[in-house]
Amino acid sequence: MFESVSVALGSEPLDAAALAESVRSDACGAVVTMVGVVRRTSDDGRPVSGMEYEAYDEMALRELRAIAGEACRRWPACHVAIAHRVGSLRIGEASVVVTVGAPHRGEAFDACEYCIDELKARVEVWKREHYADGGDARWLENCTHQR
Repeated sequence: MFESVSVALGSEPLDAAALAESVRSDACGAVVTMVGVVRRTSDDGRPVSGMEYEAYDEMALRELRAIAGEACRRWPACHVAIAHRVGSLRIGEASVVVTVGAPHRGEAFDACEYCIDELKARVEVWKREHYADGGDARWLENCTHQR
């Protein structure tokens, strides 16, 4: 069984189009991409000025590889790329990109959703929200490890 997996973690801006192209092949009838971006309002309605992301690189990359590999085993014809950004991000900047190429749209959507859901549940990436009103920044809950 062929596994096509690419994962990355870093401070450089994410290029969703390049990641999508990396999973595309002539066998793919669908490429699905999910881009998570920094939004200007927190879940509790406060205006946000930006986000800060931190990770223990080795642990996060290991888990990203595991998730991408699991998706490829569940949907064997898929090609998966996952990238997560760390550092300080402004409103509108991409913090995470998951892209999946597959012969059919259903498996591409399913694999993409699986990857982002598992990433949010399992990957230790910490988020600190900064507020436009100058109030204290706060770390947000992320990984719960509950199954």
